[in-house]
Amino acid sequence: MIQRKGVLSFLIITFGITYLVEGTAIALGFRIETIPSVAWQFIVLAMMWVPSLATVLTCRLVTGESLRFTTGLRFGPWKYYLVAWLVVPAAFAVIYGLTWLFGLSQPDWQLTELFNLATSYGATMDTAPSPTLIIVGLSVGSVFAAVWFNSLVAFGEEWGWRGYLLPRLMPLGKWKAYILMGIIWGFWHAPLIAVGFNYGSNNLLAIIFFCGVTFTLGIFINELSLKANSSILAAWIHGVFNSQGYGVWRQLFPVYNPLLGGLTGLIGIMVWLVIGLVTVKWLIREPETISTLPTA
Repeated sequence: MIQRKGVLSFLIITFGITYLVEGTAIALGFRIETIPSVAWQFIVLAMMWVPSLATVLTCRLVTGESLRFTTGLRFGPWKYYLVAWLVVPAAFAVIYGLTWLFGLSQPDWQLTELFNLATSYGATMDTAPSPTLIIVGLSVGSVFAAVWFNSLVAFGEEWGWRGYLLPRLMPLGKWKAYILMGIIWGFWHAPLIAVGFNYGSNNLLAIIFFCGVTFTLGIFINELSLKANSSILAAWIHGVFNSQGYGVWRQLFPVYNPLLGGLTGLIGIMVWLVIGLVTVKWLIREPETISTLPTA
């Protein structure tokens, strides 16, 4: 049986706070088509911690559950961290390789778009490193440096999504829980997508496509985090993903139809679907696969 009281409390708090804050920001003129002010960027960053806040409030005030023993607050096996660290960058290489192969975008080896953007904001690029050096630096940095910060920030989401909500949806059955989790996670981003996040101005169609991304990517995260009983692992995977998504690939492939190519389009959805299904098959063959997190 689903713990309806806890799940409803978590969703009301998570969506209520997020939509209220982001809706207010949008009403005041916040958009993502242009670079938001630093203040707005910090506000959006803070929203990533709302699912964790909802987890704490729900467990403390509504259900009385133990935060430590019922939300996967443990590291789990290190091999899964290594798997994610290898698989996610490889997946991005495949996604953008296919985007290039199918003619949906061409790599900007000279980083023309990035240099033009910097110039438009008053930066002098005469003394900037060569495009090749920047590409190498971004590639290395996204794998070995940015992942630590992004994982810390992503924990704000994942302690809620994979730590609290997913295990409480699992009584529905794995695939029903995964689909519902993907839809919820996707629609939580709806206000930002409506003002340009990832898709520009596609709005409703973009929200649907992003739910496809969150569902297929979610299969990979769900499987590993449930297997390891670890919301910290989920944050790590999410952090590795964000490090790649906001790293070199965005600069190397700045222009394409986001509904078709890149991490947000059909190609990204299909690649992550394949990876997710392979992960399901792989983990089924491992001993002691779990379907829910323990309760205390």
